[in-house]
Amino acid sequence: MESRSLGKTGLTVSTLGFGCGNVGGLIIRGTPAERERAVARAIELGINYFDTAPSYGDGQSEQNLGQVLKALKPKVYVGTKFRVDGSDLADIPRAVARSLDASLRRLGLERVDLLQLHNRIEPARGAGAVGLKDVLGEIVPAVRKLVQQGKVGFCGMTALGATPSLHQAVDSGAIDTAQVCYNLLNPSAGVTVPPGFPAQDFGNLLSRTRERRMGVIVIRALAAGALSGVEERHPLAVPTVDPIATAPDYRTDVARARALQSLVSEGHVANLIEASVRLAVSSDAVSTVLVGYSSLEHLESAAAAVNRGPLPRAVLDRLTALWSSLAAR
Repeated sequence: MESRSLGKTGLTVSTLGFGCGNVGGLIIRGTPAERERAVARAIELGINYFDTAPSYGDGQSEQNLGQVLKALKPKVYVGTKFRVDGSDLADIPRAVARSLDASLRRLGLERVDLLQLHNRIEPARGAGAVGLKDVLGEIVPAVRKLVQQGKVGFCGMTALGATPSLHQAVDSGAIDTAQVCYNLLNPSAGVTVPPGFPAQDFGNLLSRTRERRMGVIVIRALAAGALSGVEERHPLAVPTVDPIATAPDYRTDVARARALQSLVSEGHVANLIEASVRLAVSSDAVSTVLVGYSSLEHLESAAAAVNRGPLPRAVLDRLTALWSSLAAR
């Protein structure tokens, strides 16, 4: 599997990562044997970045991933996250340090390679969101202190929230990596979408991360499974899912995915999941693409898609026409 630089961190990561979140659910709800087989197979395929968070399964993801890593002892990179809640705002550095210590205990590690802000970033504090001033003035310095202590390798952010605030956070140059929403249903982080496009416009965020040499970790590459074109969920997947930066509900995301099926019927790709993964790797600003797996089959399919490489120019041109039709619906 191809590897790419994680921005200016000096780390080299596999183009496909292993998402340990609730959406796919394998690391949270799979049996111990299923979890170990999946991680072992991922390592065989060349995957070396594993991404988790305290909120995934209320700590279960970190704990289960830690157990597998202890058993297999692979040389991989691990990223986790932290949230700043209302009660944390009085002492943000302490809250960040406390969250990291709890994550390290669950993971059974002495350090993580990447610690990422999990809140939305807005112009000012709000429900579930932190203000840009909080990020640059307190949160990033708090993570940098943990880097100095040897508990963390690098500082990352989740690039969700108000587009202007995300651009300013990137432009600050203070953050090493960004988790960016980029898929067939919302490609606005990487391309200019037509007026009226039915999703948040991230304003070509990837061009800004490229300029700042930020590592980019693509999230929601499969729109939480909506790009399968079916509403039915895998037994290990989270039963219901809230879209991020796409439609107001999952059913609408599935319907919009079906509107892109001509990519398949015209023979460009085997399915839309392949197309969306390959769209992400088509950008040279992208370091790795996270997919949340429910089964070994999902893992194999994602790896096969990545290994097919970027989408050809003709397919990207066809997508531009399809996105224009979505905007006109």
